[in-house]
Amino acid sequence: MAVSIRLSHNLPQVQRLFQQIRRLGGDPQPLLQDIAFLGENSTRERFRSQTGPDGERWKPSLRVQLSGGKTLTRDGHLGDSIGSYANQRSAVWGVNRIYAAIHQFGGTIRAKSSRGLRFRIGDRWSTKRQVSIPARPFLGISDGDRQDILDLVENHLASLVRQGAPGGA
Repeated sequence: MAVSIRLSHNLPQVQRLFQQIRRLGGDPQPLLQDIAFLGENSTRERFRSQTGPDGERWKPSLRVQLSGGKTLTRDGHLGDSIGSYANQRSAVWGVNRIYAAIHQFGGTIRAKSSRGLRFRIGDRWSTKRQVSIPARPFLGISDGDRQDILDLVENHLASLVRQGAPGGA
């Protein structure tokens, strides 16, 4: 079973610059690899800083409130699954954990059986019919990311122009 969260960004400025790159005969894949790498690293930084793409701090989890540590990093599986990919048409980054969506968007988890949801908090066990998980967005493009992407595209375009100029490198 595949699970996918898709957050698409159409940055009009970037699209116009990509058209210029294609007109100059440039290969966009190296640039898209740089953009995917930037997105992957920016997402990793959100796990370190505990903030979303909008700059808002994540609400600390109950585990963190009771025993310290960082939210969404108890075992490190979600943060460790961050990866990226690029081809001729797109730059993609994200995570491959089935539970990523509940943390990205928030929501309510309801028990499937009458026994309820059973989980451990600290050294105590608890049973609940449902639990609400607040949104803690980690995927997306921040204002800083947007500017960094524009800078990458502009630098790539300038390099293409220099290479196409007489005596260019």
